[in-house]
Amino acid sequence: MSDNREAPGARPQGGHRTGLVHRVWRRAVDGLAAVGTLLIVVLMLLICADIVARNLLGSSLPLISELGALTLVVIVYLQLAATVRADRLPRTEILFALLQDARPRAAALLAACFDLAGTVLVGLIAWSTVRILEKDLASHEFIGVPGIATLPTWPFRALILVGVTVAAVEFLLRTLSALRAAASEERT
Repeated sequence: MSDNREAPGARPQGGHRTGLVHRVWRRAVDGLAAVGTLLIVVLMLLICADIVARNLLGSSLPLISELGALTLVVIVYLQLAATVRADRLPRTEILFALLQDARPRAAALLAACFDLAGTVLVGLIAWSTVRILEKDLASHEFIGVPGIATLPTWPFRALILVGVTVAAVEFLLRTLSALRAAASEERT
Protein backbone atom coordinates (compact mmCIF):
# COMPACT_ATOMS: atom_id res chain seq x y z
CA MET A 1 0.00 0.00 0.00
CA SER A 2 1.40 3.36 -0.88
CA ASP A 3 -0.19 5.67 1.68
CA ASN A 4 1.37 8.50 3.66
CA ARG A 5 2.74 6.34 6.48
CA GLU A 6 6.32 6.69 7.54
CA ALA A 7 8.72 4.86 5.29
CA PRO A 8 10.74 2.10 6.94
CA GLY A 9 13.80 3.69 8.43
CA ALA A 10 12.37 7.21 8.23
CA ARG A 11 13.05 9.38 11.25
CA PRO A 12 9.80 10.14 13.05
CA GLN A 13 8.88 13.70 13.85
CA GLY A 14 9.10 14.86 17.43
CA GLY A 15 12.77 15.13 18.16
CA HIS A 16 15.60 12.98 19.42
CA ARG A 17 13.67 11.22 22.20
CA THR A 18 10.93 10.05 19.83
CA GLY A 19 13.56 8.92 17.33
CA LEU A 20 15.28 6.88 20.04
CA VAL A 21 12.02 5.26 21.12
CA HIS A 22 11.21 4.50 17.48
CA ARG A 23 14.62 2.87 16.92
CA VAL A 24 14.39 0.82 20.13
CA TRP A 25 10.88 -0.32 19.22
CA ARG A 26 11.97 -1.26 15.69
CA ARG A 27 14.91 -3.25 17.07
CA ALA A 28 12.66 -5.02 19.56
CA VAL A 29 10.22 -6.02 16.79
CA ASP A 30 13.12 -7.14 14.57
CA GLY A 31 14.67 -9.01 17.52
CA LEU A 32 11.49 -10.99 18.09
CA ALA A 33 11.36 -11.83 14.38
CA ALA A 34 14.99 -12.97 14.56
CA VAL A 35 14.20 -15.22 17.54
CA GLY A 36 11.33 -16.65 15.49
CA THR A 37 13.73 -17.33 12.63
CA LEU A 38 16.15 -19.09 14.98
CA LEU A 39 13.27 -21.20 16.24
CA ILE A 40 12.56 -22.23 12.65
CA VAL A 41 16.12 -23.58 12.47
CA VAL A 42 15.65 -25.36 15.81
CA LEU A 43 12.38 -26.85 14.60
CA MET A 44 14.01 -28.08 11.39
CA LEU A 45 16.83 -29.68 13.39
CA LEU A 46 14.32 -31.37 15.71
CA ILE A 47 12.37 -32.74 12.77
CA CYS A 48 15.54 -34.00 11.09
CA ALA A 49 16.70 -35.63 14.35
CA ASP A 50 13.31 -37.29 14.69
CA ILE A 51 13.50 -38.62 11.13
CA VAL A 52 16.97 -40.04 11.78
CA ALA A 53 15.79 -41.61 15.05
CA ARG A 54 12.80 -43.20 13.32
CA ASN A 55 14.99 -44.67 10.61
CA LEU A 56 17.85 -45.83 12.86
CA LEU A 57 16.05 -46.67 16.10
CA GLY A 58 12.61 -47.51 14.78
CA SER A 59 10.86 -45.03 17.07
CA SER A 60 10.28 -41.32 17.40
CA LEU A 61 12.13 -39.11 19.85
CA PRO A 62 10.09 -38.08 22.89
CA LEU A 63 8.41 -34.65 22.89
CA ILE A 64 9.01 -33.95 19.21
CA SER A 65 5.38 -33.70 18.06
CA GLU A 66 4.26 -31.63 21.08
CA LEU A 67 7.39 -29.48 20.97
CA GLY A 68 6.96 -28.95 17.24
CA ALA A 69 3.35 -27.85 17.63
CA LEU A 70 4.10 -25.34 20.39
CA THR A 71 7.22 -24.05 18.64
CA LEU A 72 5.27 -23.43 15.44
CA VAL A 73 2.72 -21.28 17.27
CA VAL A 74 5.52 -19.37 19.04
CA ILE A 75 7.22 -18.70 15.68
CA VAL A 76 4.03 -17.26 14.18
CA TYR A 77 3.42 -14.87 17.07
CA LEU A 78 7.05 -13.79 17.43
CA GLN A 79 7.11 -12.78 13.76
CA LEU A 80 3.62 -11.24 13.62
CA ALA A 81 4.63 -7.71 14.66
CA ALA A 82 7.35 -7.57 11.98
CA THR A 83 4.80 -8.77 9.43
CA VAL A 84 2.38 -6.04 10.49
CA ARG A 85 5.09 -3.36 10.42
CA ALA A 86 6.23 -4.46 6.94
CA ASP A 87 2.59 -4.25 5.74
CA ARG A 88 2.65 -7.91 4.68
CA LEU A 89 -0.73 -9.02 5.99
CA PRO A 90 -3.08 -10.25 3.27
CA ARG A 91 -5.86 -7.87 2.26
CA THR A 92 -7.41 -6.52 -0.90
CA GLU A 93 -4.80 -4.08 -2.18
CA ILE A 94 -6.79 -3.14 -5.29
CA LEU A 95 -9.28 -1.16 -3.20
CA PHE A 96 -6.52 0.55 -1.22
CA ALA A 97 -4.60 1.48 -4.38
CA LEU A 98 -7.69 2.92 -6.07
CA LEU A 99 -8.63 4.87 -2.97
CA GLN A 100 -5.10 6.12 -2.46
CA ASP A 101 -5.05 7.65 -5.92
CA ALA A 102 -8.58 9.06 -5.91
CA ARG A 103 -9.19 9.79 -2.22
CA PRO A 104 -6.07 9.60 -0.07
CA ARG A 105 -7.92 10.62 3.09
CA ALA A 106 -10.49 7.84 2.62
CA ALA A 107 -7.65 5.37 2.03
CA ALA A 108 -5.96 6.48 5.25
CA LEU A 109 -9.24 6.15 7.17
CA LEU A 110 -9.83 2.68 5.73
CA ALA A 111 -6.27 1.69 6.68
CA ALA A 112 -6.94 3.05 10.19
CA CYS A 113 -10.09 0.90 10.43
CA PHE A 114 -8.19 -2.18 9.26
CA ASP A 115 -5.39 -1.55 11.76
CA LEU A 116 -7.84 -0.76 14.57
CA ALA A 117 -9.61 -4.07 13.93
CA GLY A 118 -6.19 -5.75 14.08
CA THR A 119 -5.43 -3.97 17.35
CA VAL A 120 -8.67 -5.16 18.92
CA LEU A 121 -8.50 -8.74 17.65
CA VAL A 122 -4.83 -9.28 18.46
CA GLY A 123 -5.34 -7.53 21.79
CA LEU A 124 -8.12 -10.00 22.60
CA ILE A 125 -5.79 -12.87 21.74
CA ALA A 126 -3.20 -11.36 24.08
CA TRP A 127 -5.80 -11.03 26.85
CA SER A 128 -6.85 -14.67 26.49
CA THR A 129 -3.21 -15.75 26.42
CA VAL A 130 -2.69 -14.12 29.82
CA ARG A 131 -5.40 -16.38 31.25
CA ILE A 132 -3.88 -19.46 29.61
CA LEU A 133 -0.43 -18.55 30.96
CA GLU A 134 -1.86 -18.07 34.46
CA LYS A 135 -3.55 -21.49 34.26
CA ASP A 136 -0.34 -23.15 33.04
CA LEU A 137 1.66 -21.61 35.88
CA ALA A 138 -0.92 -22.52 38.53
CA SER A 139 -1.39 -26.12 37.39
CA HIS A 140 2.26 -26.77 36.43
CA GLU A 141 1.10 -27.76 32.93
CA PHE A 142 3.64 -29.74 30.90
CA ILE A 143 4.03 -31.59 27.62
CA GLY A 144 5.47 -35.06 27.22
CA VAL A 145 5.25 -38.30 29.13
CA PRO A 146 6.13 -38.33 32.85
CA GLY A 147 9.11 -40.54 33.53
CA ILE A 148 10.37 -40.27 29.95
CA ALA A 149 10.57 -36.59 29.03
CA THR A 150 8.53 -33.53 30.00
CA LEU A 151 8.75 -29.78 29.51
CA PRO A 152 6.69 -27.04 31.16
CA THR A 153 4.41 -25.18 28.77
CA TRP A 154 4.63 -21.76 30.44
CA PRO A 155 7.83 -20.61 28.63
CA PHE A 156 6.09 -21.20 25.29
CA ARG A 157 2.96 -19.39 26.47
CA ALA A 158 5.08 -16.50 27.75
CA LEU A 159 6.77 -16.14 24.34
CA ILE A 160 3.37 -16.27 22.65
CA LEU A 161 2.13 -13.54 25.00
CA VAL A 162 5.15 -11.33 24.27
CA GLY A 163 4.76 -11.78 20.51
CA VAL A 164 1.03 -11.15 20.42
CA THR A 165 1.29 -8.13 22.74
CA VAL A 166 3.99 -6.55 20.59
CA ALA A 167 1.85 -7.23 17.49
CA ALA A 168 -1.14 -5.51 19.14
CA VAL A 169 0.99 -2.47 19.96
CA GLU A 170 2.33 -2.42 16.39
CA PHE A 171 -1.25 -2.46 15.06
CA LEU A 172 -2.08 0.41 17.42
CA LEU A 173 0.92 2.44 16.20
CA ARG A 174 -0.16 1.86 12.60
CA THR A 175 -3.71 2.97 13.49
CA LEU A 176 -2.39 6.22 14.94
CA SER A 177 -0.13 6.73 11.92
CA ALA A 178 -3.05 6.24 9.53
CA LEU A 179 -5.20 8.66 11.51
CA ARG A 180 -2.38 11.26 11.39
CA ALA A 181 -2.17 10.70 7.61
CA ALA A 182 -5.93 11.20 7.28
CA ALA A 183 -5.74 14.38 9.34
CA SER A 184 -2.87 15.76 7.27
CA GLU A 185 -4.78 15.00 4.06
CA GLU A 186 -7.73 16.95 5.45
CA ARG A 187 -5.55 20.03 5.95
CA THR A 188 -4.12 19.96 2.42
